[in-house]
Amino acid sequence: MSNEPGGPTAARPDQSDTVDPRADDRSAATGPDADDQSEAAGDHSGAGRPAPAPGATVLALLAAGWLAAMLWSTREAISSATAGVTAVSLSAFALPGVISAALVAGAAVGLAAGEPVARRTERVTLRFAVAIGAGLLVGLLAALAIDLTYAGDVTTRTIAGTTAAAAVIGGALAGARNGAVVGAVAAAALGTLVFVVAFSVARDPLFNLFGAGDSQQSLVNAASWVSRTESLLAGLIAGGLAFGYLTWARRRVVRDGGEAAPRWPAYLVAGAGPGLLLLLTEVIIRIGGRSLIDLAAALSEADAVAQTSLGTSRVDNAIWVLFVGALTAVVSFGRTLSSPADDEA
Repeated sequence: MSNEPGGPTAARPDQSDTVDPRADDRSAATGPDADDQSEAAGDHSGAGRPAPAPGATVLALLAAGWLAAMLWSTREAISSATAGVTAVSLSAFALPGVISAALVAGAAVGLAAGEPVARRTERVTLRFAVAIGAGLLVGLLAALAIDLTYAGDVTTRTIAGTTAAAAVIGGALAGARNGAVVGAVAAAALGTLVFVVAFSVARDPLFNLFGAGDSQQSLVNAASWVSRTESLLAGLIAGGLAFGYLTWARRRVVRDGGEAAPRWPAYLVAGAGPGLLLLLTEVIIRIGGRSLIDLAAALSEADAVAQTSLGTSRVDNAIWVLFVGALTAVVSFGRTLSSPADDEA
């Protein structure tokens, strides 16, 4: 009777032998394998950082050297002017080259200063502050060089102030998280600026090739075709350099075992970057250098027409470089991808 079901001494199942599957799951989740998985997950998240910018120091030196060369050539052109009116006109003509060089130099030096910080920490604010500080240093040194070597007048102060502002803006751009893209933009923009200066040697032969004659209309048509040729070639060079730099960065990431290699959006931005920098240069000129441009345009009616025409030509050139560079970089990247049939094979 004592063992009847429901009785006080009824036999009860041995609960100690019962296994709770959820307990096994919990123990498995807290076992050594889970620790290994958490460590692996931590390593994987670290590998997800954006690709670093290879050769940032060399790029910074080249960009700074180009800025110094542009400042020297501008000073030589202004000092060789025989009259103050000519000096003002030459300063207005040289301003775009100096501002674009300062923008690229600020970005390249800011990138070189910010990359070591990016390798040691993921604090975006610190990297951004270091990049801006480097751009500010470039701007101050350039402005000091202009004040010490150029003639002390209103044109000198305009060039110095606008150059310093452009370098600081370039440093701010270098504070972006993806250093490889910034490096590709800076390298492609520097190559584009060098090409534009070198292309001046081929302008006269191209004028004759495109039918420049004695009539005004033939000269205008030839100038238009020369400008389009220059813009097209500059865009191709910009896109090719951006693609080459990002490919270099991608191979470095693969070699180091990383996983955050640049993808096609990075190539699109890098290819369009030089054109965007040229447009930004035009914005800086029309804001910071407005007084110098207006002063040059007020010299004569011909100077006013020339300044307006040059401004329009610079904008058109920047748009061409933007679209051609972006298309070139993306198409070049697309040609490196394997087809689905190859992947299945």
